[in-house]
Amino acid sequence: MEVSETYKCCIFGDGGVGKTTLVNRYMTGVFKGDTTLTIGVDFHIKDVDMDGTRIRLQIWDFAGEKQFRSLLPSYVRGASAGMFMYDITRYSSVKNMEEWLEVFAEGLKVDKENIENIPLIMVGGKQDLEYKRAVPREEAIKVANEYGFEAFLETSAKTGFHVEMAFNTLARILAKNVGVI
Repeated sequence: MEVSETYKCCIFGDGGVGKTTLVNRYMTGVFKGDTTLTIGVDFHIKDVDMDGTRIRLQIWDFAGEKQFRSLLPSYVRGASAGMFMYDITRYSSVKNMEEWLEVFAEGLKVDKENIENIPLIMVGGKQDLEYKRAVPREEAIKVANEYGFEAFLETSAKTGFHVEMAFNTLARILAKNVGVI
């Protein structure tokens, strides 16, 4: 089956929220808990079959540390979609969302208010650490709705919970937007 569409999908959020671990679990199906600090950006490609159509996701995994933020806008250019990720055990990681949206919008050359033209989903990571939860699910859903995210879900790279669903949700939104599916 030939690839019908290719989409650049950026995953962004604070350092240590689990972005790289989530992407690695999605790409390999294996949990690797000892990932190292992402320097700048990591890049992955995965083809997804969706309703008889093959979609190619180019996944750009951004470093979350402050020292790399000035580089991120240049990597965002040409993005088709974004996945904001936070850690359900660290409240500050969801509070920093607005700053991340500004960085993302800057790279797209749009105002934060006009970012709605690019599909965004919000993903809570480390769902397996429910007993350490600092961000109530209801509050995260409210934030996702307030900022116009097209989807919200929680994931666990450790258990595999909703990992495929997160990326498939993004792919489905993109494919529907252009009428591929």
